[in-house]
Amino acid sequence: MSGGPIITVDGLTRVFGSFTAVDHVSFEVGRGEIFGYLGANGAGKTTTIRMLCGLLAPTGGRAEVAGNDIAKHPTRVKRAIGYMSQRFSLYLDLEVGENLEFFGGAYGLSGARRAARVEAALELAGLRDRRHAMTRDLPGGVRQRLALASALLHEPAIVFLDEPTAGVDPASRRDFWRLIRSLAAAGTTVFVTTHHLDEAEYCARVGLMVDGRLVALDTPRGLKREHVPGHLWSVGGVSAGRLAEALRGEPAVLQVQPFGNRVHVRTRLGSFADAKSFEGLLTGRGLAAGLTVEATEATLEDVFLELVAAHGRPATEAAS
Repeated sequence: MSGGPIITVDGLTRVFGSFTAVDHVSFEVGRGEIFGYLGANGAGKTTTIRMLCGLLAPTGGRAEVAGNDIAKHPTRVKRAIGYMSQRFSLYLDLEVGENLEFFGGAYGLSGARRAARVEAALELAGLRDRRHAMTRDLPGGVRQRLALASALLHEPAIVFLDEPTAGVDPASRRDFWRLIRSLAAAGTTVFVTTHHLDEAEYCARVGLMVDGRLVALDTPRGLKREHVPGHLWSVGGVSAGRLAEALRGEPAVLQVQPFGNRVHVRTRLGSFADAKSFEGLLTGRGLAAGLTVEATEATLEDVFLELVAAHGRPATEAAS
């Protein structure tokens, strides 16, 4: 944690009828930290954010955001944060500058102060030359930069970003994350949810949600070390089912998981010296024809698949 906690969550719970969306979740977020909050659709990410932003009252537990109790002082919470929703962030029928003027007023800015912050937001989003462009005409990635700049107009200590790069092309996603890292370097705390697991590698720490529960919390490296130990091999040219069947009963094999158009096989530390020696095992099991075998590094997707499997949900459902 890069500073003292600016967000403290203790046993936070939210129940809708008979459904528990967030189940006794506890964690802290440090000042200036990029904190990633990951999980499948319906895992409880957005419900958590809505509670932390003062938009939804918790059923149980407590949380403080920027020193404000979310249940007792939701209005104070809203003044202390910026929030970028995955569903609505901008008025598409307004010009770029008009959107910034509107949100500046909504945050209580006026006069010279609002004018200065609008100029700073245009600079941040790289949109000085598009001040009078219609927002609906902006490419998706540029529109998201504008939405983030709008959420930062009042210079909040914390900004909550709920799947900010959903539907954005890879190049624009990289640009957006450069912007996020610059914000954190300047001292802004960033709390972000994303379904792009490669993006979570940029986070200082990552929390993983499964069915409303926080099942893991650590640095990306720490998560990989704890949940996917051993050697990892990427195998092409064979289905996961066939490979799992061929390796059944092999004591060195810890897990076989589909991974895109390849299969990841995790084996015990020290079990195979290199890819060629692991390929020898596959050859001995009758799987030589057309196979490609490469040593690879664990990713957060491997961690995610491991944790989802451990908590009883099918990987295909969880990764949606």
